[in-house]
Amino acid sequence: MPYPAELPARPDDHDDAPPAGSRYQHLDSTAVRESTAALQKRIYSRFPDRGLWEVCGELVGLVDEVTSGGGISRRRIRLARLLSRLGIIAVLAIFGGAIILAAASIWSSPDALGPIDWLPLLETVVNNLVFAGIAIFFLVAVPQRLERARVLRLVHRLRSLAHVIDMHQLTKVPERLQRGSREDGGLDLTREQLTHYFDYCTEMLSLVGKTAALFAEDTTDGDVLDAVEGIETLTSDMARKVWQKIAILQAQGI
Repeated sequence: MPYPAELPARPDDHDDAPPAGSRYQHLDSTAVRESTAALQKRIYSRFPDRGLWEVCGELVGLVDEVTSGGGISRRRIRLARLLSRLGIIAVLAIFGGAIILAAASIWSSPDALGPIDWLPLLETVVNNLVFAGIAIFFLVAVPQRLERARVLRLVHRLRSLAHVIDMHQLTKVPERLQRGSREDGGLDLTREQLTHYFDYCTEMLSLVGKTAALFAEDTTDGDVLDAVEGIETLTSDMARKVWQKIAILQAQGI
């Protein structure tokens, strides 16, 4: 395989987005979805009688919700964005018309006006600009607030799913391998099977973090980025505890 050529130098006035020829500076939602679906199949093939593969199916559904353009929330956001743009046009038309009418009233008799007579026009212009700016700021912020609320709801569901994954591995401690069947307080798993089970949990936790990271791809919203960072920290801490159990299993198997 030939060594890849370097990307061409970017102009000084680039917009800080990934270069056109780059494939590795953007998280691919399709790849995240395919990895999650493949993990579900692997879990089911090895542990069809365990509920872990169903949890992974829930994660597949969440990935689809994150990347899809459908849903009631999405439709509301699109409608709010359309109404916001129409409202901005109406605000500009109304306040612009008020300024034009005030100017026409003054220019109808320009010879009779002194310098102080221009103050009403200046006052009207300033007031209209201030109120128009406030109205436009509010209208622009409405779709953004709706989008933020949708993202935070989905992030909360990802957080809950991460805790469910953690609960599935929480009671599976290496010491229970020696107790035999579930009726005797055991796990009905071999050491190798338990290692694979823990591996699947860590992979799923990592994919939960990657699903949350999809929200951070096209936003600079501070609340969204903080929520995504919280999910990534949570899943990393949970996975670290699972790896400690894997290390114990490996030490016992030596």
